[in-house]
Amino acid sequence: MMTSDTQLLRSYVRKKSQDAFTELVRRHLDLVYSAALRQVRSPQLAEEISQSVFADLARGADKLKSDTLLTAWLYQVTRRTAIDVVRRESRRQARERLAVEMADMNTATDWPHIEPLLDDAMEALDEPDRAAILLRYFENKSLREVGQSLGTSDDAAQKRVSRAVERLREFFSKRGVTIGAGGIIVLISANAVQSAPLALAATISAAAAVLAGTAVHTSTAISATKAIAMTALQKTLVTATIAILAGAGIYEARQMSQLSGQVRTLQQQQAPLIAQIRQLKHERDDAEGKLATVQDGKTQSNRDEAELLRLRGEVTQLRSDLTKRSDPNMAGFKGAPNLNAPFTRYYINYAPLKAVMRTKLATMYEQLRLSAEQMQAIEGIVTNLSSKDPERQINALLSPEQQTAYDELKQKEAISNLQARLHREVGELQYGLKLTAGQMDQVSSALYDVELNDTMAKLDGEFTADPITVWEHSAARWEQLNEKKFNALTNILSPPQLYSLRAWQADDVQMQKSNTDQVIARARAMQTFSTESK
Repeated sequence: MMTSDTQLLRSYVRKKSQDAFTELVRRHLDLVYSAALRQVRSPQLAEEISQSVFADLARGADKLKSDTLLTAWLYQVTRRTAIDVVRRESRRQARERLAVEMADMNTATDWPHIEPLLDDAMEALDEPDRAAILLRYFENKSLREVGQSLGTSDDAAQKRVSRAVERLREFFSKRGVTIGAGGIIVLISANAVQSAPLALAATISAAAAVLAGTAVHTSTAISATKAIAMTALQKTLVTATIAILAGAGIYEARQMSQLSGQVRTLQQQQAPLIAQIRQLKHERDDAEGKLATVQDGKTQSNRDEAELLRLRGEVTQLRSDLTKRSDPNMAGFKGAPNLNAPFTRYYINYAPLKAVMRTKLATMYEQLRLSAEQMQAIEGIVTNLSSKDPERQINALLSPEQQTAYDELKQKEAISNLQARLHREVGELQYGLKLTAGQMDQVSSALYDVELNDTMAKLDGEFTADPITVWEHSAARWEQLNEKKFNALTNILSPPQLYSLRAWQADDVQMQKSNTDQVIARARAMQTFSTESK
């Protein structure tokens, strides 16, 4: 007789039997791996999740109750672990995309701003830090090569390079050029060292050969003076030659010094102009963004007003049709018997929550592999105005495999919508609050955490109430979410930025409440008309 899971667990807990635990792994590994694979869609991640689940079992086997069904316990732990992995991977991918986009955005425009200041910034570094930057980003050497050149380990070289980049960033920031550490690295690596003309190397080599020949002759002449006495004329010629060469060297050095001074003066005069140009550019972009927002708002307002007028006209027409149907003189009115059916389709086309759900039906049909009967039943639940708890009704129609696929579909859609919304919101905050590059990274990460937690918390409860109840609570939920975002950004933004953010959120909540009131009024009017029609 095969030993039960409970007996194997008891043997493992009491005797630390590795054979018992190995048998448990053999029995349930396929289940755990398959459940993880459906969630993450990656064999490598599914293997990691499987290892983590059985590690949790090994650590917590003594805490399981005697009546615990091991299969169900493993399935639930696998699902929770997979969700955590999906969240972590989504957060990492979003941060990487934002970092790449910001690096691409800054690389093309910031080099002209830091180029005039780069050599002064390098001069301000300590000698070891300057050498580390030159080796790492001017010559593009690896950290191991940098460490060998400086006589340190790889980790020490990494820390020195990071510290030097941060000092460069502070140097540029004090002179009106705001750029992140990642942007500095990209710009220096790509632009600091340019290819010299090909003919220059040959010219320098030829000049070096001539100088080497002169040095040989000079050395020979000096040796000869030790053996034979120089005449007065020879001494005069040598002295004159040395004086001429010395004078030429002094003159060239003076000229170079004067030219260097002029270059530095021009750079100093140019720096304020560059800062002013950049400020004007930011102000222009800000004005263009605000103008586009105003235009979009005006267009949407006009569109909503036209839609409302059209809906009122159609409701009036429907009421007129209803009156005709109830009139004894209009007994032959052709549309009377089927009035409820077109009204239902009418409501589906214009009720926002139902319309959103209707667009999901095609995707559900394909990915859940629904039968025609299931599709028809689900559409009836979704489009029924008086449906209560449609989510529970839909799950009752699905098989366990379809329920799992349905959960995955909702989770993927929620995360996709979250990423698109986050990208748009961070862009609006960048223009509205004039965020620095460093603030952009922190704001994106903080908002992503808030949005992800809110999305996951609402995912299981989505569409559990009738549409009007959902919309009645949406404005309050929106205000609560804005408050969480404000608290998350308190330690990132400056006081003026926080003040502007609070004002912006107040306007956003007010607009959300206004839109919600319009939707609720329209839905209630439709419900009233539906009741009267019956």
